[in-house]
Amino acid sequence: MCGSNSTSSSSASNVVTEAAAGRTMIIGSMGFIGRFVAEASLGSGRPTYLLVQSGPTSPSKAAILKSLQDKGAIIIHGSIGNRELMEKVLREHKIEVVISAVGGDRILDQLVLVDAIKAVGTVKRFLPSEFGHDIDRADPVEPGLTMYKEKREVRRWTEAAGIPYTYICCNSIAAWPYHDNTHPADVLPPLDLFHIYGDGSVKAYFVAGTDIGKFTIKAIDDVRTINKSLHFQPSCNLLNINELASLWEKKIMRTLPKVIVSEDDLLSAAKDMIIPQSIVASLTHDIFIKGCQVNYSLDKNTDVEVCSLYPDTPFRTMEECFDDFVTRINHVEAPKVVENPITSTKDAIISSKPESLAITAA
Repeated sequence: MCGSNSTSSSSASNVVTEAAAGRTMIIGSMGFIGRFVAEASLGSGRPTYLLVQSGPTSPSKAAILKSLQDKGAIIIHGSIGNRELMEKVLREHKIEVVISAVGGDRILDQLVLVDAIKAVGTVKRFLPSEFGHDIDRADPVEPGLTMYKEKREVRRWTEAAGIPYTYICCNSIAAWPYHDNTHPADVLPPLDLFHIYGDGSVKAYFVAGTDIGKFTIKAIDDVRTINKSLHFQPSCNLLNINELASLWEKKIMRTLPKVIVSEDDLLSAAKDMIIPQSIVASLTHDIFIKGCQVNYSLDKNTDVEVCSLYPDTPFRTMEECFDDFVTRINHVEAPKVVENPITSTKDAIISSKPESLAITAA
C-alpha cells in the first residue's frame, strides 16, 4: 500500500463516483504515457477511442496501435489542430471524456481542442497533457520553463472555458532517471556506472506507467477529482538517487562506480539548447537539485492525492519495477566497469553517456 500526505479525506463514506463509464477518447495513445492510459481504459471496459494522425508511423508505434486495436480500441484518424473535425468527432461518437497525452511539440494544439470541447458542450471531463509535475508550482530553468508555460496556458484556457478538468501530477516515471535522454521508455537502469545528481539526497516520487494509467482511469469516474490537481505521492516510492543506486546494486548483486553530476553540469546541459535533451536536463535539475516534487504542501482546495482517495489500491514499488529490469538483463552482457570514475566534469558525463536513456518527468 502507499502512504498519504494529502488533506483530502480517505473515508469510504466520501467515495462518490459517477454512475456510468463514458465514452473516452485518448490522444497520444502510442506515446509512453498514452499507451498505459489506453490500456487501462480498455481494461476497465469503457468504450475507448484513439485519435491517431494519418500518415506513416514507426514500426514500434504501429505495433502499439495494433495491440490496442486487438484489445478493442476504436481508431479515429484526425488532428486536434482541426477544430471542425474535432467537433464532428466529439458529437458523432458521443465522447464524454477526453484524455490528451500529446508530446511537448503539440502542447498548444490543445487550445483548439479545448475550443472544440466547449463548442460541443457534452464532454464531462478533460485531462490535458500533463503527467508530470504540478506546473503551477514548479519553475525549471529554460528550456523546460517554456514547455511549462505552454502547459499553464492550456490550464488557464480550459478553466476559462468552464470545462470540467482533472490535472494528472504523477511526478517521475519508475525508471532510472537519466538526465540526457529524449523521452521515458522501457530502458534498463545503468550496468556500467551511476550518474548521481548533486549529493544524491533530494527525494522524488517514482510511479510505474501501469499505475499512472490505472489511477488516471479511476480518477475520471470520481467526482472528487473534478476541477482538481491529482497528485501521485506514494510514500513507498519516495526515494533519492543514492537510495535508488543502492537498491539497484542489491538487485544486480554488484557495486557500480558513481559519477557526480553537479548543478553546474545540469545547467550547462540545459543551456546547450539541444532539444529535447536540454529540456530533460532542466527538469532533472528542478527535481534532484531544487526538489520541485517535495518542496511544497498540498494546501490548496484544488489539491487531491491518490493514496488518500484510494487507500486500498496499491502502487507497484520501485523494488518490483527493478525486478522487472533484472529479468530483462538476464541475457544482456554487462558493460565493462569504468575505472577511476571520480570526475564531475561535463566532458566525463558525455563520454560515459549510456546508449539507452530515460526521462523522469515532463
